[in-house]
Amino acid sequence: MGLLTFVFAAAGAGGAVVAAPLVLGAVGFTATGIAASSLAASWMSAAAVANGGGVAAGSLFAILQSAGMAGLGATGTAAVGGLGGTLGALVTII
Repeated sequence: MGLLTFVFAAAGAGGAVVAAPLVLGAVGFTATGIAASSLAASWMSAAAVANGGGVAAGSLFAILQSAGMAGLGATGTAAVGGLGGTLGALVTII
C-alpha cells in the first residue's frame, strides 16, 4: 500500500464520518425526529403503508432514524469510517 492509497483511505474515512450526520439531517433524519415534507417523511409513509401502519423495528429506516436522533455511536462510526476508507482506497485504483 503506497502513501497515496493511505492518504485517500484516511481522507475517505474522515470525510465519511463527518458527512454522515450532515447527510442524515439533509434527508430528514433530525435530532428531533423525522422532518415534515422530507425524503425521510415520504419513506416513512411508504414503509408504514407496506407494514400495515407502522415502521418495522430493526429495519433500515428504524436504524437511520435512531442514528439521526441519537448519533451514530461507536459501531456506526466505525462502519461508516471503514466504508469511507475502503472507497477512498479504491479511488487510487481507478
